[in-house]
Amino acid sequence: MLMLKERRPAFRTLRGWAISVLQEAGAIRQCEEHGWMRDRADPHARERALSIARRDPPPDVSPDGAVAEIRDVLDSIGDTCPECRSGDELDC
Repeated sequence: MLMLKERRPAFRTLRGWAISVLQEAGAIRQCEEHGWMRDRADPHARERALSIARRDPPPDVSPDGAVAEIRDVLDSIGDTCPECRSGDELDC
């Protein structure tokens, strides 16, 4: 029987790839109400994302470049949704 390796979907940008890897690793999640990405501040999930980037970077990107993009995206995402009211932030 032919075995196929599961592949991630193609992305148009390196940032889109990095967001997908971070979501897959559980390092970020999306506010269900507003759609903003939120950093979960989980060091184990961050390390999983960095490991994925090193092991399986997108085509034409070096492992170091993939790790750098993961870190850039993490640095650009906050831990709260800018549209949620302060009391509702735990809900989104």
